[in-house]
Amino acid sequence: QVQLVESGGGLVQPGGSLRLSCAASASGIIFSLFDVGWYRQAPGKQRELVAAIPRGGSTNYIDSVKGRFTISRDNAKKTVYLQMNSLKPDDTAVYYCNARPPLVNYDYWGQGTQVTVSS
Repeated sequence: QVQLVESGGGLVQPGGSLRLSCAASASGIIFSLFDVGWYRQAPGKQRELVAAIPRGGSTNYIDSVKGRFTISRDNAKKTVYLQMNSLKPDDTAVYYCNARPPLVNYDYWGQGTQVTVSS
């Protein structure tokens, strides 16, 4: 079983920065083959994909975070990061790490970490 442990959320003022981390606790997996992404969900809204970094390495972002967020991964540490700069109140949500292994129709999810952007 793969467990994803998230950290780095918190309360920040508009224009501030946060760095989210997502570490896979399981051993015996080739983490570099996993497609990984960050989702977020605000109250009353559907969960949306914010950033993705598939095993191929190409990154993708929703338009609202382009130029502000950066997704990266350290396969040796089995960890995925989301660097969030110039945060806006609209970024307020619970952020979830997602990982999908190859050849398996199954998603692993982190426990979620709250990000609140407010004055």
